[in-house]
Amino acid sequence: MGEAREVMDRLTDAVTTHTDLKAVGELYAEDAVAFTPDEGELRGRDSIVEYWRTMTEAVPGATFEVLHSYEAGDTAIDEGIYRGRNTGPLELPDGETLPPTQKEVRIRGVDIATVRDGRIVDYRLYFDEMDFLGQLGLLPPDEPF
Repeated sequence: MGEAREVMDRLTDAVTTHTDLKAVGELYAEDAVAFTPDEGELRGRDSIVEYWRTMTEAVPGATFEVLHSYEAGDTAIDEGIYRGRNTGPLELPDGETLPPTQKEVRIRGVDIATVRDGRIVDYRLYFDEMDFLGQLGLLPPDEPF
C-alpha cells in the first residue's frame, strides 16, 4: 500500500467510523483544494475541514462501504456507498440551516485524493446531490405533466 492509499483510508475513517476533525485537518495540506457537488470549489485546509464538519454533524456516525479502491502513483480513488441518518442540522451553501429530517440516506459516490508529502493537496468528491436531497425529503414532489 502506498502513501496515497494510506492517507485516503485515514480520511475515510476520520469522516465516518471514528469522526475526528483534527485528524481530517492534519491530512490536508494548508493550501489544498477540494471540489464537492454541493459546495463547489473549496480552497485551503480550513474551508475543507469546515465542509467535513457540516457533513459529520448532519449525518453523525455515517459509514462508507468501499466497493472499489484504487491507487495510481500519488492518487487514491474510492467508489463506495455512504450510509447514515440525518440527525443533525443541515447547513446549506447559502448559510440557511435546515432541521434534521431523521431520514436514512444511502449515496453512491467516488472520491479522489492526490497526496504529496503525506498530505492531500487535491481532493474531488462526486455524488448525486439531487439523490441525496431527495432521500432527505427536501425536493418538491414531482408534478404530473
